[in-house]
Amino acid sequence: MQNNQQIAGAIIIAGLIIGGAVLLKGNNSVSGTKPEDAVEKIQPVDKTEHILGNPNAKVMIVEYSDTECPYCKMFHATMHEVIKQREGKVAWVYRHYPITQLHQKAFREAEATECAWEQGGNDAFWKYVDEIYVRTQSNDTLDVKELPKIAEFVGLDVAAFNTCLESGKYTEKVQNHFDSGFEAGVRGTPRSVILKNGKVVYTINGAQYLETVLEQVDKALK
Repeated sequence: MQNNQQIAGAIIIAGLIIGGAVLLKGNNSVSGTKPEDAVEKIQPVDKTEHILGNPNAKVMIVEYSDTECPYCKMFHATMHEVIKQREGKVAWVYRHYPITQLHQKAFREAEATECAWEQGGNDAFWKYVDEIYVRTQSNDTLDVKELPKIAEFVGLDVAAFNTCLESGKYTEKVQNHFDSGFEAGVRGTPRSVILKNGKVVYTINGAQYLETVLEQVDKALK
């Protein structure tokens, strides 16, 4: 597992640089406007996913994210606005993609979100991951001591949360998210795909602007 992730990480670093450049250059285009450019073999969305918005929406945005990635922090706020502005018409699916070669704390943070989910379901999951992005300045700046504090902040049983986190019971789940994303072609974060009735129609590379994402969502809704 470790060797596989190291190989993946070496490939991903280049993708992250490219993804960041997309944002810094202010490029309003979204990659993958042709189906053949889309991420391939994406794992189908099921009822066990972390979904915000309408779970029955015909249009879903599946995002692979790293909680210590600065572009993910930006895009997280963008995605909340997408859900708000297209309420009832779209769903946001969050998948873990912690790139430990760059962000050593991200994997444990991902596990922490799953421990929040264990106690309070998706409502607790989203509150927890939102608060991580609020508190971190990215690039491994979040103190590990903040994880139980966030648990308390969102109303969890802190003792149970700590037991869950120390047990490593969600290590495999987080790793499976990463592995399935890598197999699908994810090479950097944030990396998102827009699904229409379960099929990939567009891909979003990097932290694209709100208006750009809404444009693609509206095309998919037609």
